[in-house]
Amino acid sequence: MKPYTLPLPADYRLDDVLAFHRRDPESIAEEVSAERLRKGVLLDGVPAVLDITLPKTSRALHASASASTDTDTDTDAAAGATARVTVCADAALSAAGRQQARDAVLNILGLRIDPAPFCAFVKKDKLFAALAKRQPGLRIVQSATVFEALTWAIIGQQINLSFAIALRRTFILLAGRQHSSGLWCYPDAGSAAALTVADLTSRKFSRAKAETLLRLAALVASDELRLEIAADNSIEQISTSLLAVKGIGPWTVNYGLLRGYGHADCSLHGDVAVRAALQTLLGEDTRPDIQRTEEILARYSPHRTMAAAHLWASLHPRD
Repeated sequence: MKPYTLPLPADYRLDDVLAFHRRDPESIAEEVSAERLRKGVLLDGVPAVLDITLPKTSRALHASASASTDTDTDTDAAAGATARVTVCADAALSAAGRQQARDAVLNILGLRIDPAPFCAFVKKDKLFAALAKRQPGLRIVQSATVFEALTWAIIGQQINLSFAIALRRTFILLAGRQHSSGLWCYPDAGSAAALTVADLTSRKFSRAKAETLLRLAALVASDELRLEIAADNSIEQISTSLLAVKGIGPWTVNYGLLRGYGHADCSLHGDVAVRAALQTLLGEDTRPDIQRTEEILARYSPHRTMAAAHLWASLHPRD
């Protein structure tokens, strides 16, 4: 697969992308620096590394974006910033593998959801207008694959972030495959399904979490649960199928749709951080309950994903 370049939007927030992918301090499946992102993935079963050379600094991106606002040219073109992508696979890639690589790059660079429609939608909104204005260019950064997003959601349920990252690392080492460069590739459904519950529970996974992970993996590996969107398999059908899996609830499904598919209308009303941020935005003394949060977020359909993104980001504002 030949190297290629991707244009980056004028308001691209590179720091957000780097922060999302450097969460694991041991970096067994991702290597992140200011100018380079390397991610281990399985592409149609082949270990590969997506090697992405990034613009030299996020400041240069923002400076370019500022310069473009005074012209009538397309802002993406005016910015002139690009990411160069090299796919380093351990064997020849099939057509499916090459497409998986392109999809994964768009995901991990956060290029699926255009933030502009949400910003236009809330331009005069009493609740979100000022927040969206303070966070221009905010995007949803995704996991490389839908399966990674769903399994990460399961792993992270009801535990703190540092413990979740440690469990994720264990999962990768148990079921993933190592690329020839030494970087680990996140497991696919087939490799995860080969694990046993004991493999996971002996390494600090709860039984319920282990059983849910392996149940999902087995269903996906056998094609009983299809994760690919198709004419006969809409996002709504996929959501229904996921909810039918024991151990998977609405929060996991919505988080999976957000981080896996880049679906624009996910309602994260069950997310504690979303509710905490909404409390601050409302200026209230207590967090809104789940039902009220769902009702508030419903006002922003079909842009609820970006509403959640802005709420999350408001908890950790950039300098």
